[in-house]
Amino acid sequence: MLKDITLGQFFPGNTVVHRLDPRTKILLVILYIAALFVAKSWVSYACVLVFLASAIAISKIKLKVMLKGMKPLIFIIVLTAALNLFYGSGEPLVEFWIFKITKDGLTRAIFMSARIIMLVMGTFMLTYTTSPIMLTYGLELLLGPLKKLKVPVHELAMVMSMALRLIPTLIEETDKIMSAQKARGAQFDTGNLIEKAKAMLPILVPLFISSFRRADELATAMEARCYHGGEGRTRLNVLRFAVRDYGALALGVVVLAGVAALAAFGL
Repeated sequence: MLKDITLGQFFPGNTVVHRLDPRTKILLVILYIAALFVAKSWVSYACVLVFLASAIAISKIKLKVMLKGMKPLIFIIVLTAALNLFYGSGEPLVEFWIFKITKDGLTRAIFMSARIIMLVMGTFMLTYTTSPIMLTYGLELLLGPLKKLKVPVHELAMVMSMALRLIPTLIEETDKIMSAQKARGAQFDTGNLIEKAKAMLPILVPLFISSFRRADELATAMEARCYHGGEGRTRLNVLRFAVRDYGALALGVVVLAGVAALAAFGL
């Protein structure tokens, strides 16, 4: 299950999506999320789905990789669908005991499940096609105006990027610890909830120790390279918007405006 978590991974490529400015991709994700929450009907959800499917196809990220990353969220998706399915209003289609399934509840369950799946896949596209370094640079530039308010923009962007980058490392470390504990006879899938929680202690303790050790090594490496924050730092490659970036942003705005218009007309 842990190996199915792909958040924070970067898949190098030379597609149009990979070559987009990281600022463009961050803004596109924001527009995409806004359109997803504005969508109210089958037609508007279909428009957002077409936009997402087109981005996945152009980026050449395999669909099975996207679906693999969704596995850890199956419980959340099922729970969300169940809560919306059994608590809908209107005339019940199916009724048993204290539960009833209505047309409104069924529609809401489908929409909420689709929203979560498409939301996660959209954010996956950002990390899959953008390296952590470029993501940090893009965040720093977008948050640049906050520097006038004495906000440490560079440091915030660096922390977010490092946290995202270390997710795959921590997952790999957890998998190694679990394998080592299982080789010593540990059981993680048996017993009641309390016993399973107690069984996780032999994993959490070495994982915390390993995390602090990695953080200390990273801090030492940054100090050895004379890192003192973003003040006075320059870039080898300066980001500049290209025609494709303006086109992608225009497409994102069109999709958001179209979905908003559909929602306004009840479509």
